[in-house]
Amino acid sequence: MIDYDKILSNKVKSIKPSGIRKFFDIAATMEGVISLGVGEPDFSTPWVIRKAAIKVLERRHVVYGPNLGIAPLRQAISQKINKKHGIKYCPDNEIIVTVGGSEAIDLAIRGIIDSGDEVLVVEPCFVCYAPLVELAGGVAVPVPTRLENNFKLTVEDLKDKVTERTKMLILPFPNNPTGAIMTREDLEPIADFLRDTNIMVLSDEIYSELTYGRTHCSIIELPDMAERTIYVNGFSKAYAMTGWRLGYLAAPEPIVHQIFKIHQYGIMCSPFISQNAAVEALTSCDSEVAKMVDEYDIRRRYLVSEFNRLGLTCFNPEGAFYVFPCIKSTGMSSEEFCEKLLFEEKVAVVPGSAFGDSGEGYIRISYAYSLKHLMEAIARIEKFLKRLEAEKSEG
Repeated sequence: MIDYDKILSNKVKSIKPSGIRKFFDIAATMEGVISLGVGEPDFSTPWVIRKAAIKVLERRHVVYGPNLGIAPLRQAISQKINKKHGIKYCPDNEIIVTVGGSEAIDLAIRGIIDSGDEVLVVEPCFVCYAPLVELAGGVAVPVPTRLENNFKLTVEDLKDKVTERTKMLILPFPNNPTGAIMTREDLEPIADFLRDTNIMVLSDEIYSELTYGRTHCSIIELPDMAERTIYVNGFSKAYAMTGWRLGYLAAPEPIVHQIFKIHQYGIMCSPFISQNAAVEALTSCDSEVAKMVDEYDIRRRYLVSEFNRLGLTCFNPEGAFYVFPCIKSTGMSSEEFCEKLLFEEKVAVVPGSAFGDSGEGYIRISYAYSLKHLMEAIARIEKFLKRLEAEKSEG
């Protein structure tokens, strides 16, 4: 019998599975569960986008596309970034269309990181960053953010973690799971510090269209920062295109020239149908995105108000579509709280610890679900909390 334990990569074996998917998978085996764990919009992909894909199918022109991505899409991406941030990336050699934002993140990390290089990972954060750094042979160095700073990165936090081996900073704003954003004023001291270093920035801006009361500011807008930043974005969140699996990165030509090889050999090209549909997304769907943002805002304000009413202090998110209430008052760990809530009240949420050690004591709830579902979930959570309180009193 073959010994798979000896065959499998030790590096892969050492990586933990996603803490988000754990509870989602359990919930999928249960009846009557309200699952608020996965960040997937409940809106349908706008019709004009779907129609563009149908036209491609009707022409029966479903083929391999260029490795970098089809030219109309790269041109539309370049125009979008220039309009939004005032930075012009050349569509011919500074943009790669990827299979989701996740591939763009992987490309950026593998293209920059050598064995032993350190990557500063701002936490709490999406679950993929540290594992991808480790797979590239790098060392993920967590940089915790705190509620008292509105979960923003400060230059003091950054300076404390930088060493001679630091090669990259992953800047995930608007943030998943906290919903925190970074304003231009917040980013300026970060940029001032980085200009005197050889540290590259990976700016994951997948939620950049989803902000409330503020316009998103990218670090590439600050002087001299575009040249030291790999800009990552995609279509999943803003355009409700999760299953279309399409993202992109933009970076200076010398970087794209090298990391393109990873994409070329590992993926070859992104889905042709999705790319054609994405052109329509970028050129025709601003009003559709605005409608979705308005609906998310209603849900956001409802959840923040309700969690504060229930005694679970809730940070007021200004971006993305998550709330991150604090459950420390219950005396339970995030994992324990989520397990009990799932099995006792059939509500699936994600423990904050899934997003790094600094997320312990919090839970993440996605409001990419209908208000009806959110209201039912709140009713069940209130019932759960009252029972916990009664048990404490009896004890």
